[in-house]
Amino acid sequence: MMRMLPRPLDPLRSFKLKVSLVVGIVLVLASIVFWIGAGWQFRYTLLAALVVSVAATQFVAHGMTSPLREMTSAATSMARGDYSTRVRATSKDEVGELATAFNTMAGDLEAAEKYRRELIGNVSHELKTPIAALRAVLENVVDGVTDADPQTLAVALRQTERLGDLVNELLDLSRVEGGVLTIAPEEFAVRQFLEDATTAHRGRVSIVVSLDATTVVADRSRMTQVITNLVDNAVRHSPTTSSVIVRAHRIEDAFAFDVVDEGPGIDPADRHAVFDRFTRGGSTDGGTGLGLSIARWATELHGGTIEVLGSESGCHIRVAVPGH
Repeated sequence: MMRMLPRPLDPLRSFKLKVSLVVGIVLVLASIVFWIGAGWQFRYTLLAALVVSVAATQFVAHGMTSPLREMTSAATSMARGDYSTRVRATSKDEVGELATAFNTMAGDLEAAEKYRRELIGNVSHELKTPIAALRAVLENVVDGVTDADPQTLAVALRQTERLGDLVNELLDLSRVEGGVLTIAPEEFAVRQFLEDATTAHRGRVSIVVSLDATTVVADRSRMTQVITNLVDNAVRHSPTTSSVIVRAHRIEDAFAFDVVDEGPGIDPADRHAVFDRFTRGGSTDGGTGLGLSIARWATELHGGTIEVLGSESGCHIRVAVPGH
């Protein structure tokens, strides 16, 4: 209820001016009361002046320090883990600016806490599946249910590799969000670069390089990360008999890499969110949900963009970095 009371001094931009105005109003009202009660006994005049002055002060000065009290209460809530409390920041003075800054800080802390909880939950979920599968394989071997033959060990190896990939992607995520991931641009041949980046899927990938795109200036290792993640994702979602096309060309003042597959595609409503961390666009094929996020961050480190383009069939993702 107190938060909804009027704050007549909020439009003023100086706390000192507010204090001076309150003092002035109190003096004027006290003088008026003394003038009106000139014929009264002094004690009654003094009492009336005090009552009027206190009432006027409470009305006029309401809101001058209430943001400070609200911030104290909100800070106490934050100490208990509740970051949802906000302060009424209608004042234009220094206290109002502090209240606005406090609300911004509270919002940032709430977002950080939400991200932390989601990250812990997502990482726990991602780690649980390969660990459970690896444990099951090893328990079967130890119990004599299955032999430690190459086929069984290959299953264990795949789960171990999946764990390793997830850990590496989480480390990349940590470095990116910590601001310690940098780029070292260099000029390199595009075709050889694409052949090296897609060597794990040789036979499934077709490389097309335009005549005006034989070389590019970029961080080779980071761009390898981008192309590898995009191609892995495209191959995973495409029919085994289909081919993934990786095309390099120039568009206006940028250098573009297109990765096109023949999979189910991405719904237009999900095309932006698919680059968020742990987003799989409805896929349940075992991906970590971090590959496209890392591809986006690595692209943005170059000052470029990554987006899902419209396609009649399959998925078409374009990475564009500033051309040189």
